Amino acid sequence: MTIAITGATGQLGRLVIERLKSHVDPDSLRALARTPSRAAGLGIDVREADYDRPSTLEPALAGVDTLLLISSSEVGRRLAQHRHAIDAARAAGVRRIVYTSLLHADASPLSLAAEHLGTERMLKDSGLAWTILRNGWYTENYTGAIAGALAGGALVGSAGQGRIASAARADYADAAAVAVSEDGHEGKTHELAGDAAYTLDELAAEISRQTGRTIPYRNLPQEDYAAILVSHGLPSELARAIAGWDVDASRGALFDDGCQLSRLIGRPTTPLQASVAEALART
Repeated sequence: MTIAITGATGQLGRLVIERLKSHVDPDSLRALARTPSRAAGLGIDVREADYDRPSTLEPALAGVDTLLLISSSEVGRRLAQHRHAIDAARAAGVRRIVYTSLLHADASPLSLAAEHLGTERMLKDSGLAWTILRNGWYTENYTGAIAGALAGGALVGSAGQGRIASAARADYADAAAVAVSEDGHEGKTHELAGDAAYTLDELAAEISRQTGRTIPYRNLPQEDYAAILVSHGLPSELARAIAGWDVDASRGALFDDGCQLSRLIGRPTTPLQASVAEALART
């Protein structure tokens, strides 16, 4: 069985490939990358595959049994790009696609949800076997702000007291490796999130505990938080989106207590304390 992984040079893709090497023969793995030279160090077969150049996709998928379709990073263009990948997979004779979607995509208020849900529908209509991994938030989405919080003396956001059931990127990579390499996942949708939810107040308290400094959480109106993100160099459209996702989090959009992720990977998800410690070690 040959397994292909899209987005192989991305942060999640690289982790998935490393995990898969312990599940299957590395010779059965194929990395799909827009720029193959960036995948040279992965230690597996690499093929050029560009979502925006469909002519590259079908040849890259020839002989593949299972495709891990890691969602495109280009918000607003994902639906068309994913359609190209699914069409090419069908034409190449791929048997099953495993897709990384969004937690509760069918009910989520997050602006990201529509493209994910549209992809899920295309996948189910494709005639191929499918597995959907509805990934929750990466803990790194928030621990990435630790350096700025230490520099500014406070963690800022717009999530209020919303509880965030995030998990480390490595946890989701383990889940993808299991789903593509083991039997029993066809036709299933897994809602994946961390075992323990936290508020940004609690994240700030953990940062304070580990650094010995008082780092409070300051909850801001969406517009004010977006303005701070812009002042730190983010494009205004992305800043508004991130602030909006925080507001959605305040209303429960990032919460889940089903523990499907830990059951799928056979271990507890990475605790918040460990993710904070890792981020601090890099700061």
